[in-house]
Order: sequence, then structure tokens, then C-alpha cells
Amino acid sequence: MSDTVPPKESCAEQQPVPTGETVPFAMDIHDILKYLPHRYPFLLIDKVLACTPGEALTGIKNVSFNEPYFTGHFPRRPVMPGVLIIEALAQATGILAFKTAEATPDSGTMYYLAAVDNARFKQPVEPGDQLLLDVKLQRAVRGVWKFNGVAKVDGKVVASADLMCAHREVEV
Repeated sequence: MSDTVPPKESCAEQQPVPTGETVPFAMDIHDILKYLPHRYPFLLIDKVLACTPGEALTGIKNVSFNEPYFTGHFPRRPVMPGVLIIEALAQATGILAFKTAEATPDSGTMYYLAAVDNARFKQPVEPGDQLLLDVKLQRAVRGVWKFNGVAKVDGKVVASADLMCAHREVEV
């Protein structure tokens, strides 16, 4: 019996799929770190449950009382700021855009949040909640990508928005 543990197979390294077919796949935190430039305390995606490049992505944000914003928002009734729920949705769109374009931040490609429209907040998000982030690609034209995003807790919609991001080449 060997004492070595075989390397974990990366979710980002998928087997080839016949042309014209897309298969959804998951991503763990190690894969997410390859596709988002964000780091603590601003990385707001913990796991990707399913991603179909060019179509949709479902991710998770585990909301913990240890988040730095809870000390001031609000001390007696901690609530995740709505703007950070939108940011979590925007980060999900970033992963979907990177996977669709087959690029990474290390390749000199970036996607910047360009617009948020029709943002709606239905109920507060509190420590202990798990945000389910669903984003769908609506269209991508001349470097501008439009998405629809919905955040849910326990199957109930807590926030939704239409998001746009812009593709930019940057020096690495």
C-alpha cells in the first residue's frame, strides 16, 4: 500500500466533448482561483456546481458570520449588503465569460462590470445562509456581455439583476 495520495483531478480540465455538444461541469475553489482575479476578502464564490460555457453557471457563496462586513452591517442584525450580492453574481458572470472565451486573467484578458440594471432585493441574506447564484448569458456583442442573474436562499429568490461586463485586454 502506498503512502502517496493521487493528485485530485481538476474540474477545470474536462475530457473532450464531441463537437457541438456541451456538458455542464463543476469547479472547486482551486479552479475558481484560476478564473477570477479576486482574493480574500473580496472573492465571493466558494464553488461552481454547474457551468455550461456560452450558456449558464450555477455557483455557491456560503455566508459566514466571519465575513468582515458584518461588524458594521449591522452589528445587532447582521445582513449581507445587497451590493455584495450583486458582486457575487458579477463574479459568477466573470467565470462564465472566462470559460466561454477559453481565457484566464493570467492570459491578459479581463472582464469588468460595466452596468447593473433592474436590480431587485426581495429579502435579507444573513449569516448561515447559502446563496445559490444562477447566471445566464443573454448575448455577447463586440466585447460587451449581457447576463441575467438570480440569487436564491433555500429556493427563494433574494435578489436579481441584469449585468453587463466589458472585455478588455490588459498587460500581465
